[in-house]
Amino acid sequence: MSNEIMDNKEYKKILMSIKNEILKSQYKAMQVVNVELKAREFLPIDVGQLNFYLSAVDDILRKKGDNRTIGIILCQDKDKLVAEYALKDISKPVGVSEYKILQDIPEYLQSQLPKAEDIELHIKNIEEIEESEE
Repeated sequence: MSNEIMDNKEYKKILMSIKNEILKSQYKAMQVVNVELKAREFLPIDVGQLNFYLSAVDDILRKKGDNRTIGIILCQDKDKLVAEYALKDISKPVGVSEYKILQDIPEYLQSQLPKAEDIELHIKNIEEIEESEE
């Protein structure tokens, strides 16, 4: 997976997509949790990206009396010292943790999980819909 830098147009597209999905679902919760799943090791730039999303979600969706949005970064690996320094002066509630991929998923779970091909097809369909709306 590459570490490409997105331009502002791409960020705005992501923000509008998030806003539209939440508004369509008639979201009434008192708190939003934004989870970033990284298929690589933790990088300090991940905190800046998540901070950007948290600020946008709080500004666009948070109402008076709602709690602040929580950010969670899940990575395949992290260096504890790097994570501590990356989070040191961040005022928003953000955490970084590692996840482990199981080599053998129990059979009773395999039948309940979507196949990778189905997820890819769903993402492709969403992208096509978004492109046709532009």
